[in-house]
Amino acid sequence: MFFPIDYKKSMEELVDLNKKMIKGTDIMLSLEKKDVDVAPTPKELIYQEDKMKLYHYKPIKKDVNTIPTVIVYALVNRQYMMDLQEKNSVIKRWLELGLDVYIVDWGYPDKSDKYITMEDYIYGYMDNAINKVMEINNVDEINLLGVCQGGTFSAIYSALFPEKIKNLVTMVAPFDFDTKDGLLFHWSDYMDVDNLVDAHGVIPADFMNFGFLMLRPFSLTMDKYVGFLDNADNPEVVKDFLRMERWIFDSPDQAGEAFRKFIKELYQENKLIKNELQLGGRTVDLKNIDMPLLNVYAEKDHLVPPAASKPLNDVVSSKDKELVSIKGGHIGIYVGSKSQKEVAPKVADWLNERSTKKTTKKSSSSASSSGSSSKAKSTSSKSTSSKSSSSSSKSTSTNSSTSKTSSGSKSSSSKKGSEEEK
Repeated sequence: MFFPIDYKKSMEELVDLNKKMIKGTDIMLSLEKKDVDVAPTPKELIYQEDKMKLYHYKPIKKDVNTIPTVIVYALVNRQYMMDLQEKNSVIKRWLELGLDVYIVDWGYPDKSDKYITMEDYIYGYMDNAINKVMEINNVDEINLLGVCQGGTFSAIYSALFPEKIKNLVTMVAPFDFDTKDGLLFHWSDYMDVDNLVDAHGVIPADFMNFGFLMLRPFSLTMDKYVGFLDNADNPEVVKDFLRMERWIFDSPDQAGEAFRKFIKELYQENKLIKNELQLGGRTVDLKNIDMPLLNVYAEKDHLVPPAASKPLNDVVSSKDKELVSIKGGHIGIYVGSKSQKEVAPKVADWLNERSTKKTTKKSSSSASSSGSSSKAKSTSSKSTSSKSSSSSSKSTSTNSSTSKTSSGSKSSSSKKGSEEEK
């Protein structure tokens, strides 16, 4: 069968494409680093422990929610995806809607962090950061918002310390790992994570990135670049494209021991949803989650399919719980137009309706003086091995002279391997 070719139209399209490529090249050559900067929303460092940093975003409104909101992002990517650019920053939108926002930056693990465990992340860094926010704001409870793996960590933390959480928000986070809807869940079943961690100690970011790209090889390695050419002559499109590329490949390594436990006991053995996960000698019982819960999932999520997120609402004790479906993908719900029109307003309105300030019974001075002792109690699982591996790192705070809390008990498995924070 003969298909006639319109040679004139084909040549016009070819010439047009060449013009766009030339214009796009000129645009990229003219750009400076500041032109594609990320994380534009102003913030200040208020606490640091080893490589973990806690930031506070400067409020935009005079009247802000009196219950602070702490965001915990995944280890496998950088948290500034939520503040990639000013016009589509979900962080900035939350500030405009009156939330008082803090965010945890896990940093970039190196070889000295190979013995860092999930206990260190949750009982140690995460708990210390939350304690600091409560101390600064003189409150007993905070709003906890977890994204992706950070949502899994947030659910675990809320089950262990329900008295500290006023409201829990989880976004595109996995809880039931016994699903075959996502290719990532298939692969993890056959991963020899012990050999991987024992060989590398710290899992290279390039290994993780390659795996994520292979989940959708055509669209993530070819199609997006072909699509980019159609708009290569638009300076704003070029800048947005480069910002996203920067985020995709700005991935931290993974601390081996935490990676080992997360893959084996969650992905492969699905212990979390069964209430069988042991952390620092304690059982993580999701029924302990009794605070209001907002669980947000993305309908087209290829990394965390809805089947992995939705079951959380069935196992918690919360009477006030809501499951929200967003039409979009794992990242698209944060950087697309829906982030401004649907996602950010939904989360902010939900939190604002449920957040009434509950001040501590202690005065500010007494809270400050007793801060170290309270932290020591809640971070008792920080291991000696992780301290020795990163002994050169110090805990610092810009707003307080509180010293780094000591820790005593940690599972012996932390001596076997390492996980990179990515």
